[in-house]
Amino acid sequence: MKVSATKMKARFSSYLEQCAEGPVIVTKNGRPTAVLLSVSNEEELERLVLAHTPRFTALLDRAGKRIKRTGEVRHKEFWAAIKKKRRRENIKA
Repeated sequence: MKVSATKMKARFSSYLEQCAEGPVIVTKNGRPTAVLLSVSNEEELERLVLAHTPRFTALLDRAGKRIKRTGEVRHKEFWAAIKKKRRRENIKA
């Protein structure tokens, strides 16, 4: 559904209800400017926000490139390295 910013302002609560059925696209001067989405819980909201956060997506991109370049680390190896690092840090303290 598309709606102008002017109509959105006038009938916001109605569009909040309608976004439960699907995204409501807000337009300004006929051009899309925003999307009103329904979220069911905090986890879904967090995923949505992080997926559209430039710093977070850049971090994921860099991590993906580093994994491709250096190779992956198996789950058990990763946690073993973390435990080892914590032990070293505790000894130094």
